Amino acid sequence: MKHLFKSSMLTAILASAFSVMMPVAYAVEDATAASPHTLTTNIGFFTDYTYRGISLARERSAVQGGIDYSHSSGLYLGTWATNVNKQALYGNTIELDIYGGYVHTLADQLDLNVGFMHYFYPDNYRPVSNTGDKGASPNTTELNAALTYKHFTLKHSYTVSNFFGINDNYGGNGGSRGSGYTELNVNYKLPFADINLALHVGRQVVHNYSKANYVDWLVGLNKDFAIGSSAGWNAGLNYTTTNADDGWYVDANNWETGNDRLIGYIKRSF
Repeated sequence: MKHLFKSSMLTAILASAFSVMMPVAYAVEDATAASPHTLTTNIGFFTDYTYRGISLARERSAVQGGIDYSHSSGLYLGTWATNVNKQALYGNTIELDIYGGYVHTLADQLDLNVGFMHYFYPDNYRPVSNTGDKGASPNTTELNAALTYKHFTLKHSYTVSNFFGINDNYGGNGGSRGSGYTELNVNYKLPFADINLALHVGRQVVHNYSKANYVDWLVGLNKDFAIGSSAGWNAGLNYTTTNADDGWYVDANNWETGNDRLIGYIKRSF
């Protein structure tokens, strides 16, 4: 599960152009070429890992990083990983996300993004119900679509697999394929100190399991900066909370994972 703004719009970025000087005798203008391919990497250190407002690191810090490829046509593909607390997600300790899609400009400052997201857990430990019955694999696949206009992004994700292993064996109400998450994100640069404002609200609906439905909110501030000649740094602080059912969203030790919390982080993109 990727952190809250990892699933927002990816835009194709052209690499910087280079020019080759030609001898004056040939009277040929300088040639300029630009690659349509862009490859970026990122790494970050967080005081917690929350997925849609639910803590999956139990406020014990998380190291997260990824690699992203984008093409000037709008196509993109990426992978991202984080540690998770084994008590919070059925005993799994690693999450690996694979995602991709296509961004298309519909009008001035209006973009459409369609894509997929696959959450993969190499440990593959499955949810176990109170009766001892095992659920499905926690690996989950979603399709998504988003519209971005200026500072606003409206996105919906639709699960085409069981939702993190919830099926009839685990919950008793059938499968959870068809679950959905709708979110609105706002990212706005404030007119002072180059501070970025982040706002988020989302609603998770788990098919056949209404007790697992909830709403989450986030408000945060962050700042892009450089350390000497090293650019690409960002640090911030987020406050997040949910109205998730404490009887459902608890870890193996009955620690409530949907409560409010402050999350600090620092990360760098290369």
